[in-house]
This record gives sequence, C-alpha cells and structure tokens, in this order.
Amino acid sequence: MADESVPCFKITVDMEAIVNGGHPMLPSPTKLEIDHRTLKLLVGLIALSMPSLTSLLTQPKIASISESYHRGGWAQSIFVGFLFAIAAFLLAYNGLSRSEMVLSKVAAVGALGVALFPCDCGGHAQAVPYLHFASAAVMFLILAYFCYVFYGRARGKGHTEANRRAFVYAASGFAILASMLTMAIDTLFPRVLSTIPRLVFYCEGTALVAFGISWLTASHTVPVLTRSDERFSPLGTTSNQ
Repeated sequence: MADESVPCFKITVDMEAIVNGGHPMLPSPTKLEIDHRTLKLLVGLIALSMPSLTSLLTQPKIASISESYHRGGWAQSIFVGFLFAIAAFLLAYNGLSRSEMVLSKVAAVGALGVALFPCDCGGHAQAVPYLHFASAAVMFLILAYFCYVFYGRARGKGHTEANRRAFVYAASGFAILASMLTMAIDTLFPRVLSTIPRLVFYCEGTALVAFGISWLTASHTVPVLTRSDERFSPLGTTSNQ
C-alpha cells in the first residue's frame, strides 16, 4: 500500500493544445510533408556520422567502412540501416530537373547495392563479384555530379553566402572524386599506396563526409552559409526561400 504521507505530484498535459499547435515547444507544421531541404538535412547528418560510428563500434579497427557488414552487431546494423535510409531519401528526392530526378533514383539503387551485396573485405567471398564496388562507384559519381549542380545554382545567385556555398560544393565534389581516384589507384596498383594503413576506410570516410557536408549545406540550415531570408528551419518557423 502506498504511503499516503508522501506528497503526490500530478503532471497535466493539454493534449488538445499540443495537437492544435498551442504548445510553445511544438509549433504547428506549415507543410503537409517534409520538403527537399529537410531531406538534404537528414541525408547530410546520416552521411556525416556513418564513418565515425562504424569505426567506433568495431575492434580491431575496420580497414574499410564496407567491412563493418561482416563484423555484425551494431556496426553492421548502422552500415545497412544508414544506407537504406540514404536510399529512401534519394528515392524521395526529385531535385529541380529531370536529370536530377532520374539520377537520384539511380544513386538510391547504388546505395541499396552497397548494403545488400557486401564486399570481399577480410577474406569474405562476394555473392556477386564486383557488384558492391560498381554500386559504390555509381552512387559516389552521382553524388559528385549533384555537387556540380548545387555549385551552379549557388554561383547563379551571386551574393556572399551563395558564393560560400559554391566553394563548399566545389570542395566536396573534388573530395569525392579524389577519394574515388585514390581507391581506384590502390586497386589497380596495390603496391603504390599499400603502405598507408586503413587507406580505403579513410577514402570512403572522406567521400561520405564530403557528401554529408554538401547536402547539409544545400539544406540551407547553416547560418554562415545562408542569408536570413533564405534560411530554412525543419520546424517551419522561418521564412520560406
């Protein structure tokens, strides 16, 4: 039996006020669904966190991010789950042109290929030879192309913050392509770069981080990279572009 001498505190929640947007901590939505900037924000955060999380959750350290699939546990779950999330967001993203719409779907298929057809890392056999690497190459090439598209749009606006975004897009696209080129050289000429420990991991991580930064920038949520009149809030509390 409860001790009646102990004071009892009651927390009252006005659910009607929350549902109707009256609660100050939960503003009413301004759109029926999330828009492309929210997609970019979520994709950017996922891509940025994937390399560090898979590395932190594996011992001994993985030689490539793809190797986390074979380690099982949380590392495998994050690797597969994050790639599925990226694929889902790319499927939902249409961009502003037909080429973006089509290529985002192709990149989504590439992300699924990376997740579903593991590499031969750590001596494991591939279910379908070369499909993992082909899928990764397709995905990253398209993501580098998106950096070029974002760069062109930012340059077209011309103001200071847009020029900063253009620099970020150019640097991100270069980082993705440079990482891919380095991995290609390592595959074709293994003795040239074989002395660098975890080279593939750092190349994959660099490409993912560059991808994440470019899409986070494109979400227009970073203050120093956006003017106040174009800044976006996922909660819909700021002005539209």
